[in-house]
Amino acid sequence: MKIMVFIKQVPGTDNVKMNPETGTMVRTGSNNVINPLDENALEEALSIKRQVQDAVVTAISMGPLSARKALNEAIALGADAGVLLSSRAFAGSDTIATARVLSAAVRKLGGADLVLCGERATDGETGQTGPMIAEMLGLPVITFVKRIQMNGDRAVVERMVENGFERVEVPFPFLATVIKDINEPSFPTLAGKLRAGKAEVPVWGPVELGLDNGKLGLAGSPTRVVKVFSPKLARNTRLLKQDGSGQAVRELLKVLREKEVI
Repeated sequence: MKIMVFIKQVPGTDNVKMNPETGTMVRTGSNNVINPLDENALEEALSIKRQVQDAVVTAISMGPLSARKALNEAIALGADAGVLLSSRAFAGSDTIATARVLSAAVRKLGGADLVLCGERATDGETGQTGPMIAEMLGLPVITFVKRIQMNGDRAVVERMVENGFERVEVPFPFLATVIKDINEPSFPTLAGKLRAGKAEVPVWGPVELGLDNGKLGLAGSPTRVVKVFSPKLARNTRLLKQDGSGQAVRELLKVLREKEVI
């Protein structure tokens, strides 16, 4: 079984910076971390690997060369291989352009029986990339997954819905986006770290993936951030004291009507 997991480096919550000219996030900081839900996706892939004989887990990440660190962490945890998708042509990609690159990587690797990714990333919170990858690969997609149970040539999957959960039986191959409740990410072992230190992580760009630069990065992204700004906080407090006459209530209602609150 070929299992592929997408992992993304995101800025730490205290290290988020935006480029005001392009409206894109700056991803060159040294305090980047693996997207938390992608850690759950990787842990689930490794759990399935322990259950299925000859299963192979490949971690894939798109980002600057510094994202190789995330792939080394994945290998230290137990992934068999890692692939980094890195090129200046990818900079500024929206979810559509990102899905285009990630799906091309899966095709270059010969396809997958199971593709896993986090339900969303903390830097964008869109939850769009996973389903878009599935569409581009022609795979069934199951979102908000909290449990995957192997059952021969198919899997029984539980996914969270508004009022409970659904149990779905789906044949391989398929793509699943997982939630935090699916597992508890583990820690790497010393042996895993030593193995990761020796691992070679190939770097693929548009040429290796057979992609047109015009469909990548900002040029290939139909989504545009029109403006990025920091909101100005201002308070103009008006104190109305209740004296039993009802005047304060009337004044309050007047203010609310002026502000079109009521």
